Amino acid sequence: MGTASFLKRAQALLRIQNQLARECLAELLAVFVLILITLGGSAQMVTSSGTKGNIFTAYLAGALAVMVSVYTAGGVSGAHLNPAFSLTMCLLGQFPWWKFPIFVAVQTSAAFISAGAVYVLYYDAIQHYSNGTLTASGPRETASIFATYPADYLSLSSGFLDQVMGTALLIVGILAIMDTRNKGVPKGLEPVAVALLVLSIEISMGSNCGCPLNPARDFGPRLFTYVAGWGVEVFRGKGARWGVAGVAPCPPCPVPSRGNGWWWVPVVAPLLGAAVGSALYQLLVAFHHPTEEDDPPAEQNSLDLVNTASRLDAKTSPVEKDAGGTLPQKK
Repeated sequence: MGTASFLKRAQALLRIQNQLARECLAELLAVFVLILITLGGSAQMVTSSGTKGNIFTAYLAGALAVMVSVYTAGGVSGAHLNPAFSLTMCLLGQFPWWKFPIFVAVQTSAAFISAGAVYVLYYDAIQHYSNGTLTASGPRETASIFATYPADYLSLSSGFLDQVMGTALLIVGILAIMDTRNKGVPKGLEPVAVALLVLSIEISMGSNCGCPLNPARDFGPRLFTYVAGWGVEVFRGKGARWGVAGVAPCPPCPVPSRGNGWWWVPVVAPLLGAAVGSALYQLLVAFHHPTEEDDPPAEQNSLDLVNTASRLDAKTSPVEKDAGGTLPQKK
């Protein structure tokens, strides 16, 4: 009884009414969980030299992290987790453009903070594995735990194309999963389907540069490694291994590296890929659904990609939002 009373008082004191603030907090937690599990799988594999994890377990950790994160914030913020997905929602008119930079900042900040948490969690292991030297190249490099680096044979142009195609496939898959006028999946199992989609992309398109697919996921941890002691080398792209979607680097083996200036590719290319994927699904599938007049009432909404509150936000200004949508209408 005492505990229940305490929780009610705490809720009354701490509860946030502002919708945007609630969405940002949920998105922050969801991305934090995503990166914590993803980078944790990578760190465990690298620092143990593959004895306590392998490439598949690292991939699997990243995919399951997506599932947990979507369940964490899906009903509040829509669990975008990725600036590329937020851009997709804006392009489809499901998310207001004025929220886009806010969500990108939240997602990137959460990824940065989570990278710090992984560094603290695996600090001793990283120091032991690297002999106390934090580098982005060489046989004992550890920068690829946190960010992605291209394979030694990969050119910038090929890496850019890789990320455009990978992200486009990701967006096409998500739109298909969430399209209620298509086959769809049972309600509540969407996060599981998205996790399987991510896993399939990682195990089929990860060898070139690790399938970052997410600008916040790559840039936030990369920025952390820059300030935490790895130095400017993390932005010069001289890592000795690639990291898989922030999930897993290749097996521990020193290889020469190419791709100076790689850092901007996993930031820009996924955004272009999101636009391509959105256009492909709309042009080849969504535009050709029967008109609303021909649909049963329960199937009239083509996409249910974000929660109702988020869709209403597209027509609500920040001022109206802060006022709880109670401002009088202009005549």
